[in-house]
Amino acid sequence: MPEVVTYRAEFRQHFERLNREWIERHFGLEPPDLEVFGDPEGHIIAPGGQIFFVLDDAAVQGTCALVPHGGDSFELVKMAVEPAARGRGYGDLLMRAAIDFARRAGARRLTLVSNTALESAIRLYRKYGFVAVPIHAGHGYERVDIQMEVDLTEVNGER
Repeated sequence: MPEVVTYRAEFRQHFERLNREWIERHFGLEPPDLEVFGDPEGHIIAPGGQIFFVLDDAAVQGTCALVPHGGDSFELVKMAVEPAARGRGYGDLLMRAAIDFARRAGARRLTLVSNTALESAIRLYRKYGFVAVPIHAGHGYERVDIQMEVDLTEVNGER
């Protein structure tokens, strides 16, 4: 039975491996990717965020992370599922874990940046109430063509 666990150093390589797969397949790595992969603890955990992993039969099948943005917001970053394991609900498990973590931390909203070519990802985000908003400068990625957010005070999980 799949379970979501939080960051442990032994899973660090899977965070990078799974994310490199989709980034390199669709776009190419950018400097902010390399910064996060080089020090996920410093960029995500130390500021108060978390990295989540889906384990199934002790194998890492997916990952995502939350980075705090101000007092009432987190950014969902680096969501990835093992290519051979897509369609098994791992994205839903990760999304629920991220939303629960953000709510427990007092967040009122989640934001993310993405690319509309990632149709499955965009569908997942919309399923959980994310809507497109104007793109804010400063995200650091050339591949971004959509920014989305969800108001955690209104959404009750998937729609």
